[in-house]
Amino acid sequence: MRGDRRQIQTAVLGGADSEEPLILLLEAIELDAFRRRHELDTFWCGLLLGGCGLQLTTKLYTDRVCHFAHHPGPDGHPHLCGRRARGVNSADHLYVKSAAAAWLHGRGEQARFDFAQPDGAPIGSVVDIQLRRGGLRVHLDQAVMPEWDADSEPVLGMPVPVDRDMLIRRWYVHRIRLDSESTVIPRFVVGVVWVA
Repeated sequence: MRGDRRQIQTAVLGGADSEEPLILLLEAIELDAFRRRHELDTFWCGLLLGGCGLQLTTKLYTDRVCHFAHHPGPDGHPHLCGRRARGVNSADHLYVKSAAAAWLHGRGEQARFDFAQPDGAPIGSVVDIQLRRGGLRVHLDQAVMPEWDADSEPVLGMPVPVDRDMLIRRWYVHRIRLDSESTVIPRFVVGVVWVA
């Protein structure tokens, strides 16, 4: 069986159960500064990323993209990990939780967060945010279609389509876009789409 050769671009800090995501910079010149900044940290193939929970290391390349990699197994062979999502957006659900919690905290509010997996959806497809009054369900991909008449208000990631009839019926849809500006916290743009 051949190992999965896709490069891992996200990890979590400190342990397998961590909710603190990190994006690895892709250029060799940036990786040196990244390593200095995180010289006392450990990187993990986080369980909340759908990973195996084992420790990762950084790989420096000048002729291809830098990335995280698993340590080889005890036999020296590459570790086989079943993690499906390995790209920059594979930690978006953790960034959504972190940003929403910080935003709510700044307003003196708290919420409960859950990385729901309805109907066996992959972890990270949905983030449930339960507030004192009501809640939000953030859909980051198309794995779980929005329930428009549920208790939680749908907030849709950019790849989630909206049926035109539903948009006409509701008159608006909440959208979220995540743009990475650094390895720490991406910039979030939240908006409302109105019927034209």
